[in-house]
Amino acid sequence: MHVVLSLLLLFAAPQAATTTAMDYSEAKRLADADEAAVTGPAKERLLAAQAALLDAGVAECNRFDLRGDVTPFVVVMQLDAQGRVQQTWRQGGSPLAICLQRYVRGRTLVAPPKAPFHASLEISFDK
Repeated sequence: MHVVLSLLLLFAAPQAATTTAMDYSEAKRLADADEAAVTGPAKERLLAAQAALLDAGVAECNRFDLRGDVTPFVVVMQLDAQGRVQQTWRQGGSPLAICLQRYVRGRTLVAPPKAPFHASLEISFDK
């Protein structure tokens, strides 16, 4: 009996411990859906908070010499009920992208309509 129980625990443990980490594509899909669901004044507050976070992040990152690589990038954020960034994903590997991703971690946007809520910062240097 002890051997059977041990074997059951052995085979069950890896499956129980395995969790699927969300990748960038899934996080971006959720961000697009979550942001699209926000309308009216709440949308205006979200956009203003994203712009302020982006402006502050770029100002902070400009303290370092990160110019030169102007490839577009996206930082996706998962917010908790208070709007605090809990997790991030990034597409793009420029120094500015990496710096901005680090900057937003732990920052607060606005309290979202649901939690978790996904939002993104999409940066392009095109005119």
